Amino acid sequence: MTPTTTRPAWRRAVVTGGAGFLGSHLCERLLDGGTDVDCVDNLVSGATANVAQLAGRPGFRFLEYDICAPGCVDSLPGPYDLVLHFACPASPADYLRLPLQTLDVGSLGTRNALAVARRDGARLLLASTSEVYGDPLVHPQPEDYWGNVNPVGPRSVYDESKRFSEALVTAHATHNGTDAGIVRIFNTYGPRMRAHDGRAVPTFVCQALAGEPLTVAGDGTQTRSLCYVDDTVDGVLLVAAGRSVRPVNIGGTDEVSVLQIARRVLELTGSRSPIHFVERPVDDPGRRRPDTTLARELLGWEPRVPWEEGLKRTIAHFAHRSSPGRRAPAPQPSGVAHPVALSEEPAPQTCPEV
Repeated sequence: MTPTTTRPAWRRAVVTGGAGFLGSHLCERLLDGGTDVDCVDNLVSGATANVAQLAGRPGFRFLEYDICAPGCVDSLPGPYDLVLHFACPASPADYLRLPLQTLDVGSLGTRNALAVARRDGARLLLASTSEVYGDPLVHPQPEDYWGNVNPVGPRSVYDESKRFSEALVTAHATHNGTDAGIVRIFNTYGPRMRAHDGRAVPTFVCQALAGEPLTVAGDGTQTRSLCYVDDTVDGVLLVAAGRSVRPVNIGGTDEVSVLQIARRVLELTGSRSPIHFVERPVDDPGRRRPDTTLARELLGWEPRVPWEEGLKRTIAHFAHRSSPGRRAPAPQPSGVAHPVALSEEPAPQTCPEV
């Protein structure tokens, strides 16, 4: 689906968290559409390997900056037509080891991203998450549901960071007239995810390919609604191209249990790995499915890739990545104060939790 809007074409965009899972796909799609892209990442939870294929392409720059740092606004020259604020440690493995950084990027990082957008008169889109709904008492979750969130639980650094950033973006749009929107992204999966980062799909796929037991939390009856990354990118860019300030859910509508996902991965990989049930994390949501009525009616968006087809593509990616002798070039950072150690294997990456 190609975004349609009365807005003129974007000339230059900045993507914070652009070396993460979802951010890297957005950088690539924008470049393919003729938009110059500054990919900004401090590599705390992103990896240059995710944007290696973009190195050398006209209009692409990789900038190793921390969006939370003082002076970051002045370091991003612009001018930009679009600011996509996607920086955040979003996998459980990342935000549990980086709690303060996670809170900072939702507060200080969002303030700086808003300052860049206001300076250039750009459209800002905040990447929020289904985690703002917590362990929901309403199902499926519409945008006007306020959520059921534990503000002091182990997941609170991520949940409350996103809830605060939504409030901050809304206040700037209301009181300063900033052209800003919010997209609440549900369980997205696909190539460039990091193995064993606490999210179901990459963990199960890598365990199955390695012949290891698949570790299912609890009894596996908790549900997720999977959305393949290409569909999520379509939805994100449609929200970006719109003019709405109110949050918009983007996510899959096929609700499946975690145990179903594990069993289907075993079938698709042909693995004989057993399933092992492990302790369920604190505040792990029991059900998760977006109400995407607004996205469908406002933007004409609906996911097109069935979750099982997406699993096949994801499995193929991980199987290829683990093949011997494979190496990929990495982009050289621009405007970096210190050299970066470039790694072939992706580090922890940003993306909505699955």
